[in-house]
Amino acid sequence: MEKALLEKNIEVGNEQDHLHITWRVFYKEVKEVCWVAGPMVVVNTSTFFLQTITLMMVGHLGKLAQSSTGIAISLCAVTGFSVIFGMATALETLCGQAYGAKQYKKFGVQIHTGMFCLILCCLPLCVLWLNLGNLLVLVGQDPLIAHEAGKFAVCLIPALFGYAILQALVRYYLMQSLIIPLMFSSSFTICFHVAFSWTMVFKSGMGRFGGAFAIATSYWLNVIILALYKKFSDSCAKTRVPVSIELFREIGGFFRIAIPSSIMACLQWWSYELTTLLAGLLPNPQLETSILAVCVSMNVTIYSIPESIGSAASARVSNALGAGCPQAARASALCSRFLATCEALLVSSIVFASRNVLGHVFSSEPDVLEYVTELVPLLVLSAFVDSLQGTLTGIARGSGWQHIGAYVNFGCYYIVGIPLAAILGFWVDMRGKGLWIGITTGTLCQVIALFIIISCTDWMKEARRARERALQKALAEEENVFI
Repeated sequence: MEKALLEKNIEVGNEQDHLHITWRVFYKEVKEVCWVAGPMVVVNTSTFFLQTITLMMVGHLGKLAQSSTGIAISLCAVTGFSVIFGMATALETLCGQAYGAKQYKKFGVQIHTGMFCLILCCLPLCVLWLNLGNLLVLVGQDPLIAHEAGKFAVCLIPALFGYAILQALVRYYLMQSLIIPLMFSSSFTICFHVAFSWTMVFKSGMGRFGGAFAIATSYWLNVIILALYKKFSDSCAKTRVPVSIELFREIGGFFRIAIPSSIMACLQWWSYELTTLLAGLLPNPQLETSILAVCVSMNVTIYSIPESIGSAASARVSNALGAGCPQAARASALCSRFLATCEALLVSSIVFASRNVLGHVFSSEPDVLEYVTELVPLLVLSAFVDSLQGTLTGIARGSGWQHIGAYVNFGCYYIVGIPLAAILGFWVDMRGKGLWIGITTGTLCQVIALFIIISCTDWMKEARRARERALQKALAEEENVFI
């Protein structure tokens, strides 16, 4: 085994003289990242935008409906969707590097392990959602808003299980760069959701609770389409393996990466939702909560683009590291940062140009519209830094740096961002505007920290480590077979 590892490390070491990136390599890698990132915009928009579409429609039922639904979606994101999403990103490291090392059976088994573990984690989260309304009252939220939010959270429970399986399936396709099936499935789902959500909210008589049912139905529809394609398509033949007892052998390895992955994602996600909760403690809580819910929802919608570039970067970097190609990993990291900067400038410009119409998308209340227009300059700044942050986070996931990312996110958001938001929102009396300035400052600090870490990375060392991990597992399995 040691001899095999030595031979493979020599192969990686021989690339040291080729780490210089030419313009030709740069241009080729930009095209490769765009090929994955472009369709992934549709995929991420479908995943993140389903809840936003429902919130937009419910917002026209009145302030109470908007505020209770907004806080329910925010709290369900904090206590459920963010946890599942974070754990699922562990598959980007495990499966991406396994695919790069051409360990296709291992790839398929890890996907099954991920699905099983994610579904298992949904069970305690459901118990929490069943008691969400009472918990909101305990932390000082308005009782009427809290109880209505709790009812909506209970209706969202079926969506959590669909979301868990969907996240594993998305990584299955993403890490193989099979983006077209994902794009078509997501496109169909989001078109279905617009019509179905409108019907359930306005025509079924269920009101905002019909919106929760529509979210769950759309997630499960996407799962069914992707599962059928995986089962019958020839393009999935290499990595399609039957469900077996082998999935249980990978549980420990999955959780070793999934736990820091979840912490990394949740610390960031929770900071935005905590800001929404703080808004509920301000004077005129219905208005302030509605405004922060609108800001977070708009931020999530915009975030689908940099998250797509980050997903592409994660797939390209993890595949390259698993294959023992440090030059390709470094090129992917560089090109994705370049694309993220261009996208940040474009999106922030569009947000600023649309400053007079953004509020009308989410509400028809005059005070809400005026408040949103006032916050637009801050939304422009947050859109810019979030565009950079999404891509840098993707590079970290593909490289297996989730534990580092967890420390970075804790420091930037909970030592800098949230305290600053509380000071500006309550003590300086800037209210919602102060809260948003604080959280945006935390994101800016995160961008600076991740940029420094990635710029100082020794890609030779990272490729060698990834290759050794893959080979050690493969050789250990061979020894077990002979035994």
